[in-house]
Amino acid sequence: MILLDSVTKKYAGDTEPALDDVSLHIEPNEFVFLVGKSGAGKSTLMKMITKEEIPDSGKIIVGGIDLDYVKKRHIPGYRRRLGVVFQDFKLLPRRTVYENVAFALEIAGMSGKEIRRTVPKVLELVDLLGQAKKFPGQLSGGQQQRVSIARSVARQPKILIADEPTANLDKLTTKEIIDLLKKINDFGTTILVTTHNESVVNNLQKRVVTMKHGRIVDDQKNNGIYRLDETPVPMMPTRSVQVPGHALRPNAPIVVATRPIGANMAQPSSRNVAIHNQMVRMSGATRTGGVNTAKVSAVPEMKQARKATRQVAQSARRVGQAQAKMPTRRTTQVRNTTSSSAETMHPGQSVAIPRKATKTKKRVI
Repeated sequence: MILLDSVTKKYAGDTEPALDDVSLHIEPNEFVFLVGKSGAGKSTLMKMITKEEIPDSGKIIVGGIDLDYVKKRHIPGYRRRLGVVFQDFKLLPRRTVYENVAFALEIAGMSGKEIRRTVPKVLELVDLLGQAKKFPGQLSGGQQQRVSIARSVARQPKILIADEPTANLDKLTTKEIIDLLKKINDFGTTILVTTHNESVVNNLQKRVVTMKHGRIVDDQKNNGIYRLDETPVPMMPTRSVQVPGHALRPNAPIVVATRPIGANMAQPSSRNVAIHNQMVRMSGATRTGGVNTAKVSAVPEMKQARKATRQVAQSARRVGQAQAKMPTRRTTQVRNTTSSSAETMHPGQSVAIPRKATKTKKRVI
């Protein structure tokens, strides 16, 4: 719907460009907040979309129209395809609310019959049908802004651009205007809003594009929050795992035993040791109250490591139990005597007695 490809704009006399290689793509029916400090380039970007300014380089396509091919005499017709909401309303002071909305439709070439049918519906949308005969000077700031929005959406544009629509409004009126814009977005209109209102951005949680020094430094596609700088490095959630009786040291394998296994513990496999080492490198160890505590990142590898540790412990217990049940070889104590083969046996030496060999009878055929 809106595409900016490597757009650059530098004003005469400025040392830095107002827009520096800006690329942005806004899909149809999106609701996008454009945030940034004063002088970040937000207004210049909006002027590029409405063709109030021409870029030094780059490509801009809005609603399928390549702005490079829009001639000067065709600019008013192009702008009528857009809906623009201004910070200072820009209403005609000598015309009523009804006439302000109808005037925009007259310029667009709509017939009188269509105007009489359309204006009441638009005023009802913005909850101003009862104020149709009043002049702008008789309305509050919030009501004047709603008239401005009604005038912008009367032609049913596919794109609505709002430049600081809540800048001069109180908190309650601001919420009403944002709710109105959200309702218009639900009808299928793509909306681009510039704002400095942090609460509005955080409450709505739409896409948020952050500009700084003429560049886009952050683009939060979903559940965006108000942020004026680059995207911070995301921190993984952590939790504590207590390993009693074993100090966690970097690059040291871990064998966790929930109970004493015995002297004949089987050694863990190299694969399990590698998993344990990886878990240790991902963790940091602290000691609190005599208990070793490791803060380990809650990632899927942790589950695999704990599972492998339990398997090692269970395997070791089974090996120990099996070895405990194995029968020992019969031995006897031999006194200090001298055998016929002149081999001397030391006192107390244990000698294994071989089993008696069985004779094999030859079968006579």
